[in-house]
Amino acid sequence: MNTRAELQMQFLFALRSKGVTDARVLTAMEKTDRALFVKGHFSDRAYEDMPLPIACGQTISQPSVVGLMTQALQIQPRDKVLEVGTGSGYQAAILSHLARRVYTVDRHKTLMNDARAVFQSLDITNLTAFTADGSYGLPEQAPFDRILVTAAAEDPPGPLLAQLKVGGIMVLPVGQSDSVQTLIRVTRNETGFEYEEIRPVRFVPLLEGLGKD
Repeated sequence: MNTRAELQMQFLFALRSKGVTDARVLTAMEKTDRALFVKGHFSDRAYEDMPLPIACGQTISQPSVVGLMTQALQIQPRDKVLEVGTGSGYQAAILSHLARRVYTVDRHKTLMNDARAVFQSLDITNLTAFTADGSYGLPEQAPFDRILVTAAAEDPPGPLLAQLKVGGIMVLPVGQSDSVQTLIRVTRNETGFEYEEIRPVRFVPLLEGLGKD
């Protein structure tokens, strides 16, 4: 049986081998124990580079994809970040090590209650979590330096684009079906938006309204 330290080393090695090379991102992921966010009989697979099921029919993303998305955001220490799709809370906890303030929203109350409990146990003080329809963002906290969306839309949602500062970056999966999705980075400049493709991915769809749970 591998010790936790050995599992953690293998975990970080897997991240690097998949292209997660940003030192700040790797440090944040080393500090954030994925096992705390995986419940039940999947908890012994927390250090494997694979997505795992969580409540409400959702998943906790593959760590290498979490790392690549976080890296693509290029978060600066003074940034205010919005995450749409809290899920297990794993991604938000990582963001909290990199940004000044993190706001995270999820449409499922059950997931939000579980995530909040973990945030409290970790004593994360720069993170605020809301149960809300994330497709509308958080207008009362806008604008944001960075926005991360962890569910796939056909196109970047207009309300989220509107809440991005000039010079800000949004990273999200886009695609019309479960099978063909692309992770993209959107940068807002003085005249509009620049779009850049990063890699193919698979995410649950971004749905409007609150979850029935």
